[in-house]
Amino acid sequence: MYEDIPQRLARIRDRIAEAAGRVGRKPEEVRLIAVSKTHPVEAVRAAADAGQIDFGENKVQEALQKMALSADSRLRWHLIGHLQSNKARKAAATVGAIHAIDSVDLLKRVDQAAGEAGRTVDVLIQVDLALEETKHGAGVADVPGIVDAAGACTAARLIGLMLLPPIAANPEDARPWFARLRGLRDELVDSGVPADRLRELSMGMSHDFDVAVAEGATMVRVGTAIFGERQYR
Repeated sequence: MYEDIPQRLARIRDRIAEAAGRVGRKPEEVRLIAVSKTHPVEAVRAAADAGQIDFGENKVQEALQKMALSADSRLRWHLIGHLQSNKARKAAATVGAIHAIDSVDLLKRVDQAAGEAGRTVDVLIQVDLALEETKHGAGVADVPGIVDAAGACTAARLIGLMLLPPIAANPEDARPWFARLRGLRDELVDSGVPADRLRELSMGMSHDFDVAVAEGATMVRVGTAIFGERQYR
């Protein structure tokens, strides 16, 4: 049932290239993260066989299961969903990147756990620009404090910012939010934050990644457009 995944991936890569080209960017500046949540490892393998390397999961346990079942493949796993503090240790010891850091406390837990596991883990700060009650993320006023705390980390390596904009039927409605995240990154760099700590902007999903790329995304998180509708049980 996943035989069309290579074609879906090819179409998405073409769209990324087109969106990047329209604003003078290179397609290789954008990393495609295939979000495989609720889909079985067979779907992951089909995408991996088509050249996909980066995969995203919302839940730590599901990520660990798929990592174990695909250990024979050289895949990079991203945790993109909300990370509860009691799951920080497992996440920090296993995944390649965590996109959902939303507090200094969580950052410190991840840093300590990664250090104890003898590894480094890339982290991104999830920013809640719209202050939606149903979503997690750090408010804009809290971001500088998390960035400062990252400077003291030894195993958690800050690489950028992440955004989940308000859901909208029209992808263009997300553009202002993407632009605001890019603007926040630029303000932080202008204030003295080393640019390499904020080089990544993780924003854009299946319905709006073209717009996100146009606004500077360096990581897009695409699930349904690759794997089809989610298979909730």
